[in-house]
Amino acid sequence: MLVIVTEKAPPRLRGRLAVYMVEVRSGVYLANLSRRVREMLWETVETGIEEGNAVMAWSTNTESGFEFITCGTNRRSPASLDGFQLVQFAPVTDIVARLEGEDSVLITKNDLDDAVIMAEPAREVGTQGREE
Repeated sequence: MLVIVTEKAPPRLRGRLAVYMVEVRSGVYLANLSRRVREMLWETVETGIEEGNAVMAWSTNTESGFEFITCGTNRRSPASLDGFQLVQFAPVTDIVARLEGEDSVLITKNDLDDAVIMAEPAREVGTQGREE
């Protein structure tokens, strides 16, 4: 079994993967392919991913039963510990906080994606559920 998961992949790469694999969800591809085709597809992913990222996992005859590789910028990266392939998380690389009056905006940018969380100031609420 072979699984490829892509994020922010260009349409031409998604189309190329769909020729060989079934896209069960957006960016998630499944197939049962030979090692040679798997390696050819991974070369295609590496050259065509541009600013996105991808992970490929496949069944093997190891203790864990699978192996995986990644490409592109992502907080998760492969790490080896006593022969086991694990995933390590990189720390958040950039946090910017900005205050605007009573409202504050927290922008968290990590290697995986950008997330914007807007926090509104707390409001006084009376016992009847009305704002005071």
